[in-house]
Amino acid sequence: MPTDAASAFLSDVKTLRERAKKSLDEGAVMPSYKGDVKKTVELLQAVVATELVCVLRYTMHSISVEGLTSESVGAEFAEHAASERKHMLAAAQRIDQLGGVPNFNPEGLATRSATEYGDGGNLVEMVKQDLIAERIVIEHYQELIRYFGDNDPTTRIMLEGFLADEEDHATDLHDLLVAHEGKPFLS
Repeated sequence: MPTDAASAFLSDVKTLRERAKKSLDEGAVMPSYKGDVKKTVELLQAVVATELVCVLRYTMHSISVEGLTSESVGAEFAEHAASERKHMLAAAQRIDQLGGVPNFNPEGLATRSATEYGDGGNLVEMVKQDLIAERIVIEHYQELIRYFGDNDPTTRIMLEGFLADEEDHATDLHDLLVAHEGKPFLS
């Protein structure tokens, strides 16, 4: 039996069962959802676009790197591309859970993305482009996490996982640049 404090905010099982039987066409979106579904889907469409642009940029960088360290740095770029792809798919699946349709249309992709595709260049320029993109995404996801707060814990928790990965990517890229400044590591 719940205590008085617990019963003040916990629904009884009978109430939960009744709510679950209503509005079955809403799928995973329950009446207790405190977010704005339409706005959440819109924001997640931008996350999908951002992650997709990152996948494309990292993939291009992993293929086009040249120089003595290109194999190891190319492998790092490919690893980041795979991570960004997982983020993109998770965000797309969240859009689907909320009743939306993920937008993978290449038309307008760059305008929906928070990051830019970049233009390649030498290895140092590629690392800098990727680090700038990671820093943009870190700040953007921090803002989104604060926005979702307790109104949409599922989306917030998903983005918190993405944020940890993006911070790890930024650290990897920063380490490559620092190594370059101290010795001829990147060319």
